[in-house]
Amino acid sequence: MKKILIHGSGHKSTSWDKVVSYMGDSEDILCPDLSSILGGKEACYENLYASFAEYCNKIDGQIHLCGLSLGGILAVNYALDFPQKVKTLVLIGTPHKIPRVASGFQNVIFRFLPKAMFETMAFDKKDTFALGNSMKNIDFSSRVNRIKCPTLILCGKKDSVNMKSAYYFSENIKNAEMKVIENTGHIVNEENPGALAKILKEYYLSNA
Repeated sequence: MKKILIHGSGHKSTSWDKVVSYMGDSEDILCPDLSSILGGKEACYENLYASFAEYCNKIDGQIHLCGLSLGGILAVNYALDFPQKVKTLVLIGTPHKIPRVASGFQNVIFRFLPKAMFETMAFDKKDTFALGNSMKNIDFSSRVNRIKCPTLILCGKKDSVNMKSAYYFSENIKNAEMKVIENTGHIVNEENPGALAKILKEYYLSNA
């Protein structure tokens, strides 16, 4: 059964490399690149999600979804729309709704960053802005209780921005459990890949 690891908007699919290496058996692990999945379409959440759903639907059988930040948002959306396809769900530093004040503040910061700063991110400067603006109204608050598959909620202890959402998911998804990863911020897969790999391996073994 395929395990899909989905990166956030601030990184590329290679951000999972160390996690995958620690997990050992990588034959069933896929790390799609969100920019490539978008395939040249206009950068907006609707197009990105449609492309992501198409990517997942092409995979035979059920899948394990694991997403960080934007990747987690896509995973939640897919689990709600295609519950029969998702074996397990892992959400890392994922907001249950987009905080408008924080989103606006982030856009102000991005506006003053040079284009070169976006080379290590999933999308270029123009597309990062477009995607961010298209996500302002995302809010899963009233829908997450429909998720029935086993769900693991992870959050770095230093990721204060997403801790509240982590608790919200854990309290509102029936089959959810939550773990806080010590000495780690938002980008868990890069900041603490060994600990994350260990948690994922154990979780997938218990939900084989």
